[in-house]
Amino acid sequence: MSELLRIAEPARAQTSPQWQAFLELGFRPLYLAGCLWAAVSIALWVCAPQLLTGALPGVLWHAHEMLWAFIAAIAVGFLLTATSNWTGINPLSGTALGILLALWSIARIGYLVPGAIAFWVAACSELAFFAWAAAALGRAIYGARSRRNYGLPLLVLGLGVADALYLLAARQGDHALLLQRFNLGLLCMAVIALLVARRVIPFFAMRAVPGLTIPMHTRSGHWQIGAGLIAVLGGLLQIRSVTAGALAAAGGLALIQVLAWRPWAVLRVPLLWILYAGYAALGAGLLVAAVQAMGWIVRAAWPAHVIGTAGFSVLIIGMVTRTALGHLGRPLETDRAMVISYALVIVAAALRLVALLPTTIALGALHASAGAWVLAFALYLWRFFPMLIRPRADRPVADVALRASR
Repeated sequence: MSELLRIAEPARAQTSPQWQAFLELGFRPLYLAGCLWAAVSIALWVCAPQLLTGALPGVLWHAHEMLWAFIAAIAVGFLLTATSNWTGINPLSGTALGILLALWSIARIGYLVPGAIAFWVAACSELAFFAWAAAALGRAIYGARSRRNYGLPLLVLGLGVADALYLLAARQGDHALLLQRFNLGLLCMAVIALLVARRVIPFFAMRAVPGLTIPMHTRSGHWQIGAGLIAVLGGLLQIRSVTAGALAAAGGLALIQVLAWRPWAVLRVPLLWILYAGYAALGAGLLVAAVQAMGWIVRAAWPAHVIGTAGFSVLIIGMVTRTALGHLGRPLETDRAMVISYALVIVAAALRLVALLPTTIALGALHASAGAWVLAFALYLWRFFPMLIRPRADRPVADVALRASR
């Protein structure tokens, strides 16, 4: 492995867990909460669906919790942390970050409790989560005049609006409207993922691999984000040709970008190839969604699972590893548990797609996928939980707390 991947960790005694450290930056509580919920929610959905007695019926709960609970928690945790680097202002820490985590947690419990009151408490808490996160990002980004990031708070707010529309459609029992609004949320998240991943993957790669020079794709990235937003608008207006064309453009650009990033140069660096794989799968998922938008694929589950399971989730397991190690002051290198967790998420994604096929092994593939998925995120938690609740290895918590007060 490249010497650039090795960061000497200072020799020091193991520190004790600290609440101040845990609530230092957004990635700490939200990565842990999101990855824990990824494992728990899939275990409930596949192994104990009889426990899902809340106001959201089984499959609606599953779709909602994957997108607006698991994936959204990781995305918000990453954005809060990255914004601290991009602007020099920590958007949320301490009690304010704890409140954000509490809002997210109340929503998870509320959707499992029977009755309309629990549903509305969960819905209000969840929408407050998105509004609180968007406001915090806006305060830091607009306050620092970080123009290249002006759209991020609006995208997070848009994700919350799509969530509200989905929940209202669920109460109305309108299946067609539910699917439309789920796809709206899926595309909002895809735009966020494209924007962030296209920016950080080449940066990570060029820092890690000696002599590697690859394009940042700034101009094509602008076209790509524009295509994603047009796809969202086309979906809202129910204009199939516009939606399909925009999705195809965004997905095609993602695959072209990955090839230009010279994937063969990072095959020996797990922290990189997992991100490349997730970004390529996201691009492929957008192409599948384009085909489905034209009515050529009957099952709506295909684009959702290629984008979500093969795209978002593979990106997530790479991001929550790479960014956590970096922000914790740890060596930027993987151990066996981390690489196994990468492999398990990829296996889980592949088996989940196999389970969508009309074959006799579909049910077995579904359960095997769930087992691989749960084990993957359990391994991540086992490896990272002790680090995420302790101060970072190379500087005290007070340094970051001071930045948060600026």
